[in-house]
Amino acid sequence: MENSSSATLHPEPLSIHRSIRRQLADGKASHERPARDLRTPRDQRRLAAIVSADVVGFSLLMGRDDSTTLAGLKGHRRELIDPKTAEYGGRIVKTTGDGLLLEFPSVVDAVRCAVDVQRGMAERNAGVPPEQRIDFRIGINVGEIIIENGDIFGDGVNVAARLQELAEPGGICVSGRVHEDTHGKLDVMFEDAAEQQLKNIARPVRIHRILLREEPSHTGTSRKPPLEPSDRPSIAVLPFQNMSDDVKQEYFADGMVEDIITALSRIRWLLVIARNSSFTYKGQAVDVKRVGRELGVRYVLEGSVRRAGQRVRVAAQLIEAATGEHLWADRFDGPMEDDFDLQNQVAVSVAGIIEPTLQAAEIHRSTARPTNDLTAYDLYLRALSHLQSWQKDEIVLALDLVGEAIKRDPHYGSAIALAARCQFVLDANDWTNDPESTRREGVDLARRALGAVADDPVVLGNAAFVLAYFGEDIDAAMELIDRALALNPSFACGWRDSGFIRLYAGQPDAAINHLETYLRLNPRADRAAPYMGIGMGHLFARRFEEAKAMLLRGLQERPTYLTAHRFLASCYAHMGRIDEAREAVRQLLAITTVVMPSSAHFRNPEHRELFLSGLRMAAGELG
Repeated sequence: MENSSSATLHPEPLSIHRSIRRQLADGKASHERPARDLRTPRDQRRLAAIVSADVVGFSLLMGRDDSTTLAGLKGHRRELIDPKTAEYGGRIVKTTGDGLLLEFPSVVDAVRCAVDVQRGMAERNAGVPPEQRIDFRIGINVGEIIIENGDIFGDGVNVAARLQELAEPGGICVSGRVHEDTHGKLDVMFEDAAEQQLKNIARPVRIHRILLREEPSHTGTSRKPPLEPSDRPSIAVLPFQNMSDDVKQEYFADGMVEDIITALSRIRWLLVIARNSSFTYKGQAVDVKRVGRELGVRYVLEGSVRRAGQRVRVAAQLIEAATGEHLWADRFDGPMEDDFDLQNQVAVSVAGIIEPTLQAAEIHRSTARPTNDLTAYDLYLRALSHLQSWQKDEIVLALDLVGEAIKRDPHYGSAIALAARCQFVLDANDWTNDPESTRREGVDLARRALGAVADDPVVLGNAAFVLAYFGEDIDAAMELIDRALALNPSFACGWRDSGFIRLYAGQPDAAINHLETYLRLNPRADRAAPYMGIGMGHLFARRFEEAKAMLLRGLQERPTYLTAHRFLASCYAHMGRIDEAREAVRQLLAITTVVMPSSAHFRNPEHRELFLSGLRMAAGELG
């Protein structure tokens, strides 16, 4: 892995649609196609099924071992992809090193080919180390194409490329048109991922995911769980009950559940039961304990929709299936006239709140397990609980636990990223005797985490924050955190980290906005950090009254917060309130001997000097 390369920090493969845009710009392209296509007339139009495929993390794979990666990719092409494409009557329009664009006259054959390829890749990847595995994302659309010199263009091609970006590694996303045209003709199951607005596509597109693994089937009495409940955190979202006489609310409730399932599915560590399975309980009075047994899940989310005048009220509650204990409950209100917007708001809010709630439940469950029966995942959860205490001894213990998790699983990206986060906490609280060594260790761990897992929002968020704090490429760090939030827009901690990264980048107003988003998504979380971050943003914008108010709120939440004390002292000094500035420094000295910290993570020199000059005035007044 190259330490200074931005590609290392943001390993994003070259996608088909970017290649298409370049061709449109310069009129140049190299095409791979049968010789008979050389006779294709210019500007020919026809309806076709378009398949866009892309290698996940291609840049990262090439950075690790370019020879092995290219040889493996060629082997997959030669032995699987090209033969299957020919078998189903398709043609390879072009390749871009890490991606392919294919055209099929039959949408059924296009889907069959894609399914065979993904299942074949799963077999070929069996036994391959994760760091060497080649996985494809595939998007399929149907639309009119324009053929020119063997290449294809058109809105349908662009939609296929966007669908490919939304697919999971090893997965397939298709448009609603593809789903309609293949319904009942294929032995595969589809999961509705709702209507979405795709980037640079004028109209919303209905999206479906093809379920390549066998899903549990409802028999009426029992259901074989897809995984042992102890293997991975899992949840089922039951159909929400329509408490109104209005039939329209039935569709609204179903759409709400679909949106929530989609939002929860973006939490990589959580197994979310597909709509096809959870909706078999629609219209039934069910016991959540039975649902837990039949679906093999630890948690169940249920809810209701009720119309009240011109407003809709949505209530939801999260339950631990084995015990029936309620872990969380809330309600959401919105106007009737904007159903889709309300659905989206509720789905994002529910997913944002459920993630930390489930994580807390998993930590509690893990700490109750005997110490001689701990997995790497258990060790990671225990380390996470100690990290949240914000005490030096607890952070050292968290590092020991996460180190043991990494020993058991050297490619456990979440654990490696958490270890990097611990290094930040040690440095930020002046708990390290060797700041430079701590910095190097934090940066090395962050990069190792990215090398182990390239598409997990939690890993991306932790790595981005640590790299930004320890003075690495700030633009690359922002790309990483933006990618994490694109993967999971409900990732509350990602919005918090994005806020601080924006502060480091010199964007105080964007930082405040992102930190406020975090507080909306996770209202029960520790508020010390976001309050302080918002105060820092106001100080950099020279809104000192607002800065003082938020910094004081942060210190109310965590009285030992060193950074908050320093910024509050600086803020008071700039306001000319010298007595308060002096008192803030005294409180700081009761916790640490370091008044003037390293501030290299603040990239804007004016912001950095504003902070430090105020702190110097406050410390100077102390004498």
